[in-house]
Amino acid sequence: MSSANNIPTEAILVDVELAPVEDVTIAVESQSTEEQPLHHNRNNANATNAVKSYQSTAPTSKIRTISTASDESSLLPDVGYIPALSSPRGVQEYAPLLNRMDVDMTFNHFPDDPQFNDIVRAAELAIEHGIYPERIYQGSSGSYFVKDAEEQKTIGVFKPKDEEPYGRLNPKWTKWLHSICCPCLFGRSCLVPNQGYLSEAGASIVDFKLGLNVVPRTKVVKLVSETFNYSRIDREKSHVKKMVCDRFPSVGRHFHRVSLPPKVGSFQLFVEGYKDADYWLRRWESEPLPETVKKQFQFQFEKIVILDFIIRNTDRGNDNWLIKYEKPEVKPTNGEDDDWSIVKLPDVTIAAIDNGLAFPFKHPDSWRAYPFHWAWLPYAKIPFSQEIKDQILPLISDMNFVQDLCDELHTLFKEDKGFDRHMYEKQMGVMRGQMLNLSQALKDGKSPVQLVQMPPVVVERSKGHVGTTATFRNFSDTFTQRFQYKGPVFSWW
Repeated sequence: MSSANNIPTEAILVDVELAPVEDVTIAVESQSTEEQPLHHNRNNANATNAVKSYQSTAPTSKIRTISTASDESSLLPDVGYIPALSSPRGVQEYAPLLNRMDVDMTFNHFPDDPQFNDIVRAAELAIEHGIYPERIYQGSSGSYFVKDAEEQKTIGVFKPKDEEPYGRLNPKWTKWLHSICCPCLFGRSCLVPNQGYLSEAGASIVDFKLGLNVVPRTKVVKLVSETFNYSRIDREKSHVKKMVCDRFPSVGRHFHRVSLPPKVGSFQLFVEGYKDADYWLRRWESEPLPETVKKQFQFQFEKIVILDFIIRNTDRGNDNWLIKYEKPEVKPTNGEDDDWSIVKLPDVTIAAIDNGLAFPFKHPDSWRAYPFHWAWLPYAKIPFSQEIKDQILPLISDMNFVQDLCDELHTLFKEDKGFDRHMYEKQMGVMRGQMLNLSQALKDGKSPVQLVQMPPVVVERSKGHVGTTATFRNFSDTFTQRFQYKGPVFSWW
């Protein structure tokens, strides 16, 4: 053929399932080839811009054709293929690779929360421009500060699932040493393994439903970054694919993914101006708060008590909840009367972070009790205020509200590949029992320290059968209440 002399020396061989082609001249079809396959054009048989092709009688046979890697490859038409009817592998073998990427491309989309959606998009753009997340060296898991591209300031905290305290790619050697030296105390037997990212997002849902506003907005996202902890195999695969794409673009465009695999995890918005609760609590011992600010802080403190108790947080120390305290400021004016001044009233708020070790499927009954460390604070000895009673008690006493909350958590938890419906029902049984104890404590006018001393209760959904076979087993709408009398070995640890 005349076009054979124009083939560059740098060429590659590609296996395609076509029959021998004769007198082929390249032409660009005006209609999409995905909708109209390549057929023999009988009306223009003598035209110079015609393409002749024939159905192969042996669909499993292959021939080798030459595909160039030069800039002229952009002039080649996109050819759609129709699988032979006798092919045992069917249409799946010939499905376009790009269709399998739609889920990943639309995963980080939150139409119900435009502000959160914009922040996540800013994080993705920053990573594309080489501003990678930075690993947080505190803590026992792989978590990262995520920045934006414009001001390069921290906008969120990302915690991948496989880098959790007990994940397979946890970059912190302390947990690995823990598993080797103390295997009997490794992990928390009351928690579902490797679901900390769901716990983070679930705590945000509970906070939003109750109107507490103490948990920074948290959702499940997927991100890719060179600074994440990947296995050596994943990094080598990505490196080889990039080399192939650079040298042979016509081959690289068929790769499903060239970069490192995306990681699923929790993305929590970053809060500014906060410090560890331990810092302010120690300082307030020597510098007591004004009475009005102290009352405001007590109300905020009761919010975090309610959140932790409902989700049964097993990791709430004074170092993983934050306090923001803005002191009053007095600025003298330049007016005629020097006695007047502009006063900025003090303000105190709380942020509940690190909620990844919550939603247990049973109360702790093994070695450790995982107590709430805020129970030893003097604020925990003050009975719940009437303001918090009016806000929380009507909600947790409504079974419809409780069921709606469980349904939203079910929508979140079922996205995990290891989701187990029966384990989820146990988690919700513990949460319902916590709500039952909380409602009783609010009615009786108890304090937070008296609340945590109440015996643990589990409210389980009774099992029933729907249909005629055990395959259609489901849960009924009746509940049973039981107390858990077995306790851990160490009640203070």
